[in-house]
Amino acid sequence: MHYRSFGRTGIKVSPYCLGAMMFGKTVNSDHDDCIRIIHKALDAGINFIDTADRYSEGESEEIVGKALKGRRENVVLATKFFAPMGKDPNQGGISRRWIIAEVEHSLRRLQTDHIDLYQVHRPDTSVDIEETLSALTDLVRSGKVRTIGTSTFSSSEIVEAQWTSERRGLERFRSEQLPYSIVSRGIERDILPTCQRYGMGTMVFSPLEGGLLTGRIRRGQESDSRRMAMNAGPTKRFSDERNLDVVEKLVTLAQELEIPLTHLAIAFAIAHPAVSSAIIGPRTMPQLDDLLAGIEVKLSDEVLDRIDAIVPPGIDIRPADTAYLPPAMTVAGLRRRAVGERAAA
Repeated sequence: MHYRSFGRTGIKVSPYCLGAMMFGKTVNSDHDDCIRIIHKALDAGINFIDTADRYSEGESEEIVGKALKGRRENVVLATKFFAPMGKDPNQGGISRRWIIAEVEHSLRRLQTDHIDLYQVHRPDTSVDIEETLSALTDLVRSGKVRTIGTSTFSSSEIVEAQWTSERRGLERFRSEQLPYSIVSRGIERDILPTCQRYGMGTMVFSPLEGGLLTGRIRRGQESDSRRMAMNAGPTKRFSDERNLDVVEKLVTLAQELEIPLTHLAIAFAIAHPAVSSAIIGPRTMPQLDDLLAGIEVKLSDEVLDRIDAIVPPGIDIRPADTAYLPPAMTVAGLRRRAVGERAAA
């Protein structure tokens, strides 16, 4: 395993980060099986684990905590906060009130006295970023958190946070977690260069695009995955002919290289110089084994050029499926002048 610098934090991380979203009642409720998967990943050299308080309502953190008994010192442990964790309106978000309370809950579930990377899971324009950074600064200075990061922030939000930290003498965000794959390359335009500019480490999620880049969903092939894609749920987007065209071309390329499409997809994600680590989220041991088998795959410039010809740099094949959409895109009133103003104009 070759380890990489996590931005300019001085932390070294494996190019694969084990994502724990699949662990817990939402997907895999067998704690012993989840722990075996975690141990197998650690034994293979992965030293980076990412979870969140919201995953299976805290159960994912509990499983990770049990798995790391006796192995905590050798793991870079990351978790996130933001999503509601109860019915009370203040049990969620990025306010100082919630951050100070929720970090204690995560520390308890993870059975540790510190979190290596504590991340804001989603932006919240209703909260002053200085409020959030002030609370996180206190956690870093207390030793409960080692470093802080964000997830799915826009480039402008990243810059605003960096400027706020500089002006107010606060800890600054040292990392960003964001979606990235062969078919979702929009972050190459601005966000990844912004992270590089500020020396931020990056963790990219969904390198297999939620299953699209596994090769299980193909044109003209009937399968459970195909039927699910065509009929319901978030994977319905896979039935888009553009997606299927891309998959067919990538399958052909992977076959020429004599590697699985999954290995091609993840090797692409970690080939970008701004990417520190790609998050893999195996649900089962066979899935982990398949992903680990591709850890040494490196793509040549020629292969990367061929991928660029299939999906051009900076292009999202599915722009409507972004992990986070800012209010300016989701609230129509923010894009329209009042009727009276329109008439006067």
